[in-house]
Amino acid sequence: MSYEIIIQALWLILPAYIANASAVLVGGGTPIDFGKKWKDGKRILGDGKTWRGLYVGAFLGMTAGFGLSVVAIYAADSDFAFLGLNDFTGFPVMISIIFSLCFGALLGDITESFFKRRIGKKRGEDWIIFDQLDFIIGALVLSFLMGGVLSLSGLTDKNWFVESFSLWHLLVLLIITPFFHLFANFVHRRAHRSSGKESI
Repeated sequence: MSYEIIIQALWLILPAYIANASAVLVGGGTPIDFGKKWKDGKRILGDGKTWRGLYVGAFLGMTAGFGLSVVAIYAADSDFAFLGLNDFTGFPVMISIIFSLCFGALLGDITESFFKRRIGKKRGEDWIIFDQLDFIIGALVLSFLMGGVLSLSGLTDKNWFVESFSLWHLLVLLIITPFFHLFANFVHRRAHRSSGKESI
């Protein structure tokens, strides 16, 4: 496996990474479940999933994605063309693609939180592998579906997801992401302990 594959894989998923991390950093305020409980008597999602985190996280991830698209277009005509950086189809279709990556990541995280509450896991409690891959799976699934919709509607020739993600890209993301996530959580929790705040 070449280093170009690793760079391409991380480039493709970076908007989702940023959306997911931003939702944690800027979250707070009204919970998505409005504090309500499920029929099992437990919270539907918990205080860690908020409307502010959802919207601001998606916005920041999409903003980063638009920036990456511009960089990729310029890189294609530069000495870095060999990297094969993805421009998410360019404007305006890229809006839908990048939205699906960012919103899909957050929906994946929210879905995992729902099931985490159902099995009795508390806020901040580890659920190894599910905590690390929930947002990646969400981003991949929603971008695949969006790629299909855009292709069927004639806005793109082929499904962007199928054209952009090879099996190697997917393997890289599924292997690397858990390590990134565990390291980020470690740093985040250390920072919160130092400041006396509760980890989410």
